Amino acid sequence: MALRWTDVQEIALELEDAHPDTDVVNLRFTDLHRWVRELPGFGDDPNKSNEKILEAIQMAWLAERT
Repeated sequence: MALRWTDVQEIALELEDAHPDTDVVNLRFTDLHRWVRELPGFGDDPNKSNEKILEAIQMAWLAERT
C-alpha cells in the first residue's frame, strides 16, 4: 500500500533512511515536500499537503533523531 500524507511516522522513518545527514530543523518545506513525493513508496496527491502536515512530518523526523 502506498504512503499517504497522513502516514507521518512512516514518512519520517523513510526520510531518515534517505537523508540521514539533513539538518531537519532548518529544512525548507519546499525541499521536504519534494523529498516526500520522491520516496519510493509514496503515492498520494501532491496537492493534499499543507504546512500543518509538513510540520508534523518534520517534527516526527526530528523525534527519530533523539
